[in-house]
Amino acid sequence: MSALTVAVLLSLVSAVAYAGGAILQERVAVTTPERRYAPLRRGMWWVAIALNSLGALLHVVALAYGPLSVVQPLGALTIVFALPMAAVFVRRKAGATAWRGAIMATVGLAGLLSLTQAADAQSLDNAERVVVALATGGAVLALMVLAHAVHRHPVVRSVLLAGAAGVAFGIASVFTKTVAVDWSENEPLTQQLPSLGVIAVLAGAGVLISQASYRGAGLAAPLSTVTVVNPVVAAAVGLTLFGESFRYGTAGMAVALGFGVVAAGGLILLTTERIATEGQPAPGASVPVAKGGPVPAEPEPVVDAGDVRAHELPAVPAQPTPGPHRRVLFRHTRHHRERIGS
Repeated sequence: MSALTVAVLLSLVSAVAYAGGAILQERVAVTTPERRYAPLRRGMWWVAIALNSLGALLHVVALAYGPLSVVQPLGALTIVFALPMAAVFVRRKAGATAWRGAIMATVGLAGLLSLTQAADAQSLDNAERVVVALATGGAVLALMVLAHAVHRHPVVRSVLLAGAAGVAFGIASVFTKTVAVDWSENEPLTQQLPSLGVIAVLAGAGVLISQASYRGAGLAAPLSTVTVVNPVVAAAVGLTLFGESFRYGTAGMAVALGFGVVAAGGLILLTTERIATEGQPAPGASVPVAKGGPVPAEPEPVVDAGDVRAHELPAVPAQPTPGPHRRVLFRHTRHHRERIGS
């Protein structure tokens, strides 16, 4: 079995593990909305962390066997696996618009990254690592601040947070590839400790931020955003710093741009589909109120026309009937008033 085949198989299993972890994270976000980042007391969340860790481990091994431009596009299959898995395991069915958006995002991303060609394996030098780490930290913080600013729009907030998580995951993959290349060149482990620390911080931040992105936005939109942003960011670094380029020159760049438009259109479909269904609670769902917490929505009472009965009204005290009106005449004198008729 060739190294490329091993990388493909590991990437597929990694995508399935990531999809399972995302489904569980979304369920935790629905059932514990008050805990945005780390619901530590939920066993389901720890299972999701274990699945994400397994996916990350398989992804690291795949990067050791295959180039970044091959392993990263296969990660886009996460959203393709997640939608049917969610329908089977948690009975959460995606609408037709979500399916179209997911397929468009996956096809666009896979086409975009399949046009990149890898150069000889190389890693980042120390100065490049510092610049990339600082730029990543600034981008993640900026997206989180924007997400907080638009907290009244749950879907927009979710997409921004998912974008921040995707940036963190993508750069973590870049540092992972760098460590793998240096490891293969027998670099001392002590020189890899700063990069390993960056990987741990970015991966942990990505998990926590992605957990917050599922609150109030469903599964498809945030997961698709992470799935697209992650490899796009990693590929951008590969194109600029690792010597990778597009195949077929100018024509390949134009086709890659078209695939990028398709992927962006898929994300827009996923976001608009969620916005369209936002604020339409299902029968029996909880409806938020200004004070006092959620109140269960009660269905409108159905009255059978054949079962309508007259209800006796409470008795009203009888009122005295006024007698006939009589006109009384008076004659006023200087000292008294004298009645003269009626």
